[in-house]
Amino acid sequence: MHPVYYRAMIETITLTDFRNHTASRIQTHGRHNIIITGPNGAGKTAVLEAVSMLSGDRGMRGAAMPDIARFGGMGGFSVFAQLNDSTEISVSFTSADTNRRARVDGDAAPLSDLSARLRMVWVTPREDRLFIDAAADRRAFFDRLAAGFDALHTGRTARFSKLMSERAFALKNGRDGRWLDALDAQIAGVAVSIADARIRYAGQLNYFLQNCAVTVSGIIEKMLIDGLTAATAEREYLNYLHGARDLVGDKMVVDGPHKSDFGVFNKKLNLPAELTSTGQQKMTLLDLILAHAKLIHEKTHNRPIILLDEAAAHLDSDARARLFADLATSEAQVWATGLDANVFADVSDAVFVTCMDGAINNILLPGLEK
Repeated sequence: MHPVYYRAMIETITLTDFRNHTASRIQTHGRHNIIITGPNGAGKTAVLEAVSMLSGDRGMRGAAMPDIARFGGMGGFSVFAQLNDSTEISVSFTSADTNRRARVDGDAAPLSDLSARLRMVWVTPREDRLFIDAAADRRAFFDRLAAGFDALHTGRTARFSKLMSERAFALKNGRDGRWLDALDAQIAGVAVSIADARIRYAGQLNYFLQNCAVTVSGIIEKMLIDGLTAATAEREYLNYLHGARDLVGDKMVVDGPHKSDFGVFNKKLNLPAELTSTGQQKMTLLDLILAHAKLIHEKTHNRPIILLDEAAAHLDSDARARLFADLATSEAQVWATGLDANVFADVSDAVFVTCMDGAINNILLPGLEK
């Protein structure tokens, strides 16, 4: 059976009781770039968060569902979208139900169905410090990207964390060796799968990167990069775990994929990204996102959706011009926010949306009314 490819874009999105939006609707008119501007606190980021919910994920802020609903979850919220292929999808939450609910063309559907239809990647101001913050933040960022191509990757990382917690508990409570042997064997198998997925993703991403390169480092990643087979790496890590049973403290004492790190090197400046300026780091981050979008399109034939919160922050005029030129040639639908609409004056194929305290004013770029 041939895979199903979705090339849909969002045509209309409606937010109901979502953050400070009582009832807001945006029509994209089939444009590739949706520019959302307005003062601080007007609800710009909330629009991007609502779009991100349509990926089947918890959203770009990772917030608790009651916190997203207007008035603290008293009545829940809904996000409804019509795609340009006439498909209708929605995500909703009610205070009487702890789970999000998805619908496709009016019928109940698993959240995973949404991720198959709309592939998304986002950058928020939190990621502006990605290269100088802790390794855990970089792991979470790249693991989220890698999961866009390996549907099992998120499950593996969650399972690894759970197994390591069980191992730490077993060691502290003196469980017998056979129990630990079984745990270690499971941990080693999952750990190698995680490391392999990271290496494969970094290699594929580098193919689409011109100005920077991504590397992965870690105890198991090094084994695989040095040429060990997955089976050999699994045995080596299993031997390591057997020899580390005297480390009965927190699970982070033991080495493994939960301590791995991603590095990004700026090839134009011949410097690690963390040693470049704030503006150069932001441009490198956007290069990664654009490369990821190209990879999505190449591997899945989906048209990805890119969400850029405060897109032009830290960028000078030349960097903004390069970003917008790259966006114009991308296969993605881009949703970007900013304080000043004039900053986005050179963006082509655009719809401009003005937010004002949760109210929406939706206009086409002059000259694109037809």
